[in-house]
Amino acid sequence: MFEKHGFAGYLAMFFYHHFLCFKVNKLLKNKCNQFRKGIFVYAIYSAVGFLSFSASFVFAADRDKSTGHSSQAVSNSAPSGVAEEFDLKKLWDEMRLNNPQLVQARESYLAAKAMAPQASALNNPQIGLQWNNMGLNSPAALGRAPAGAYTLTQAFSFPGKKTMAGDIADKQAEAIVGQNDTLALQLASQLVAGYYGTLAAQKQLVSLKEAVLRLDLIKNIAKARYANNAAAYVEYLNAQVAQSSAEADRFAMEKQLQVSLSNVKTLIGRDPRGKIILKGDIHTDRMAVPTLLELEDYAENSHPILQSSRFQLEAAQKAVTLAKMAYLPDFQIIATSNTNNAPLSSGSSRLNYSFELDVIVPLYFFTKERYGVEQAVRNQYATQAADVSVRQQLLLAVQTNYANYEQAKSQYQFLLDRQLPEAEAAYKLALNSYANNGTGFNDLLTAQSQLRSLQVSLAVAQSNLLQAYAALLAASGKEPI
Repeated sequence: MFEKHGFAGYLAMFFYHHFLCFKVNKLLKNKCNQFRKGIFVYAIYSAVGFLSFSASFVFAADRDKSTGHSSQAVSNSAPSGVAEEFDLKKLWDEMRLNNPQLVQARESYLAAKAMAPQASALNNPQIGLQWNNMGLNSPAALGRAPAGAYTLTQAFSFPGKKTMAGDIADKQAEAIVGQNDTLALQLASQLVAGYYGTLAAQKQLVSLKEAVLRLDLIKNIAKARYANNAAAYVEYLNAQVAQSSAEADRFAMEKQLQVSLSNVKTLIGRDPRGKIILKGDIHTDRMAVPTLLELEDYAENSHPILQSSRFQLEAAQKAVTLAKMAYLPDFQIIATSNTNNAPLSSGSSRLNYSFELDVIVPLYFFTKERYGVEQAVRNQYATQAADVSVRQQLLLAVQTNYANYEQAKSQYQFLLDRQLPEAEAAYKLALNSYANNGTGFNDLLTAQSQLRSLQVSLAVAQSNLLQAYAALLAASGKEPI
């Protein structure tokens, strides 16, 4: 029961054992021999108490170590209390440096790049020792062998095979570069979406705070009119309920803002519990969007996923060539030095040398080679089909994102140019009418509700427009930041 109290609990348990031992000693102090016996019992109980305390403390330390609940680890992993400011450019630099997915992609490329020298390297030589003319009576007496030999064996592939294998590995590694760049574009699009989504949430939060202030004004006007017998008390209650509803929406938006910030912190490789501040303004007048034809042309020529597909095609073509080279023979050279004593023994002398050249011929009716060529050709056809599919999907993505951008732009312009000014004018007229002893209380609440809804919708539409713009650039192969 003391474990949950930590070290203080274990210390209390230790003194509790000593207290019991003291009670036992006090009961046994009536006689001398019993006193000596009490001292002995006290020493035993003290040792037991100390061992219990030590064992409990060690067990708790091991448990904290195994479960990762040490106080030092918690303090080291706790996020800093200083909030760091980030704009979009700084977020992009931070993400490229610390995002775990991008780090993994870079390391995967370096690992694949290291395979090319291995594939083009020569085979390892083989060094052998021979004990010759061993007697049947002492087969294990290697030192008494009357003759021996040293051998060196080196296998060689047909000229061009190793070079071709290295080229294939290098092309496959370069294909990973395009895949990594595509991943960076996708993560950049997500970062832009999270950044502008967070800024939009901040603007929505400001709009909701303004709505609370407007409703407070309406509530005070209704209260003043009720005091002058110019309005019913229910109007004051309705204004108060509407204000409470707006405050509840504000609390929900604050939670949504925290979730958006956590997503951004995760994308840049930071602890989600840390504190950051996003700074920057949402501008839509600085966007320069090329035409659809220009974006499609850029995507077909410069998108990294197509560059990756081209490298994969080249690797597949070289794989077919390498498979056909399997019909060509390989070679093996064996150099032997014969001695009149056992190898590695003292006094050995070299008597003669021998040289052997072996040719490894692909026999067995070329079954292995024939099916190897068929496999490589089929893989080439599959890679070509994948390249066509990638191009089609890429153009479709550009067209879809362009349509989404145009729709988001139209919706934003409609809200900004028509709906929001109309809602602001309707709210002002309703407020002036009600403040001048008019009877349109329900009209005033409706106008205020519509104004609040349109202000929130405008912030969302502006964020959606910028996100659609970033997604369009990423789909065409351009950096959205």
